[in-house]
Amino acid sequence: MKKGVNIRIIPRLDIKGPNLVKGIHLEGLRVLGKPEDFAKRYYEMGADELLYVDVVASLYNRNSLHDIISRTAKEIFIPMTVGGGIRTIDDIKSVLRAGADKVALNTAAIKNPEIIREAATIFGSSTVTIAIEAIKQPNGDYLAYTDNGREFTGVEVLDWAKKIESLGAGEILLTSIDREGTGLGFDKELTKRIAAAVSIPVVACGGPGKLEHIYEVIHESQADAVAIASMLHYDLIGQGNASAKYEGEGNTEFLKKKTGTFGKITNTNISAIKKYLFEHDIPCRYRNE
Repeated sequence: MKKGVNIRIIPRLDIKGPNLVKGIHLEGLRVLGKPEDFAKRYYEMGADELLYVDVVASLYNRNSLHDIISRTAKEIFIPMTVGGGIRTIDDIKSVLRAGADKVALNTAAIKNPEIIREAATIFGSSTVTIAIEAIKQPNGDYLAYTDNGREFTGVEVLDWAKKIESLGAGEILLTSIDREGTGLGFDKELTKRIAAAVSIPVVACGGPGKLEHIYEVIHESQADAVAIASMLHYDLIGQGNASAKYEGEGNTEFLKKKTGTFGKITNTNISAIKKYLFEHDIPCRYRNE
């Protein structure tokens, strides 16, 4: 957490086809609804940014979120980061033209690190986010994976983060695959290692199940922002604030049950998160009323 900088609360929307989905360890994806409906509600609640990730982009070797991005950009006016299947400079141009403000690269950056330097030179460092999907190894090291944690790369995360910064990236999106979707909390050790090693912002992602988890990864691990999915999505569903519209494809059983909860995850909203952080002396864009 950089001194004097507000912490950002970023809803993460994982997309499969036309639907918002959520899983555990980025697997077992369940349909939750229309991503545009969720995005609009998060914007109205005070989200600082939005993160869209095409979680099946690797199957088609392309990002297919252009229509969703375009529709969303017409109704919300906060930065949007888009990731998944973005392989080339032309892909980046296409996503930015559709309405994104930043792109998140993973596979392309690991296969060709020079794309980071090229993209930063053309579009500016602030436009280039590098996504790191990390899995902790038995010896305590963290290795980077691609394809939603399925493809082993052998790349050590700490060295990779330093290289990312040296090549000109503006931000790191750091996801713990081990914690993702579990509600057990962020991987504070992982986040602390990376945040201490680089000077660019680190967005912690994967695992929060209660408000304390968000505070801890900021206060103890020095995250500059948090990307949150389950806690926010399930709250909207549980409160009946998200549209029930969705395309009839994928695993829709959870949505049909309308339980709005899951395991160790406590439902919450952006206002409650920011109020909690404000009361615990964490700077954030929050109006105390």
